[in-house]
Amino acid sequence: MTDPITITSHEAAGAGEYRAHVAGSAAVGRLTWVARAGAAGPLRVAEHTLVPAAIGGRGVAARLVEAMVAEARAQGFRIVPACSYVAAWFARHPEAAALRADQE
Repeated sequence: MTDPITITSHEAAGAGEYRAHVAGSAAVGRLTWVARAGAAGPLRVAEHTLVPAAIGGRGVAARLVEAMVAEARAQGFRIVPACSYVAAWFARHPEAAALRADQE
């Protein structure tokens, strides 16, 4: 059985991060982003996905990206995958292609 993962979203002054909290661990995974204005609407540039070894191998990074994608759908922004993990996630999930944007 896997430990429950809780994702929280934090935003301040045009930047933010998603944080992953795994039950039973003090380690926190993060996906950091900055807001940008794009020609076709608002963007969030996904800069870094950071998952400490203590909580690695549990799908934490994927859950962080899924949280960002869910907010993109709900709030109407697109995601620029500057982070290689986020780019790879989009490559594995063509159903989310409409939410991906290139660096403008």
